[in-house]
Amino acid sequence: MNRLAKATSPYLRQHADDPVDWYPWGEEAFRKAREEDKPILLSIGYAACHWCHVMQHESFQDPETARLMNTLFVNVKVDREERPDVDAIYMQAVQQLTGRGGWPLTVFLTPEGVPFYGGTYFPATPRYGMPAFRQVLVAVAEAYRHRRQEIEVNARQLIPRLQGSIPPSPARDGLTPRLL
Repeated sequence: MNRLAKATSPYLRQHADDPVDWYPWGEEAFRKAREEDKPILLSIGYAACHWCHVMQHESFQDPETARLMNTLFVNVKVDREERPDVDAIYMQAVQQLTGRGGWPLTVFLTPEGVPFYGGTYFPATPRYGMPAFRQVLVAVAEAYRHRRQEIEVNARQLIPRLQGSIPPSPARDGLTPRLL
């Protein structure tokens, strides 16, 4: 069991037995990412999402994929129905980065919460013209390690575009510069 076992969200509790070391959205995850100097893998979904369940079965419940995720990233799971504010910000970021969005939403963040890469469903094996999720994990981690300055510059350039495109929302924790 991971930290999601005590979550109030049924969607998050569905991931409590994944071998992924999931964190719920919150300061604990960001602190760990800063302390370990690791990027964050943010996965956003909801209980009725078909492809969210497919990705859980194919990737998040796979021991080897979970090992890669746990080694290379601090992993955060969000229920979009519980945190629509977080979903809106990162959906807009992925749409800005890729031109499309959807769920499950998979976003890679700096330890400060700034998005630098993302997508939606990634298959377990290369198909649909997409790389395998494990390939994405390794490539993103290598890019973060070897091209970090470039990634951080590009990520910072995304912030003003996001701030100008997202309407105010009644966020529980408030919209902070770190969240954006």
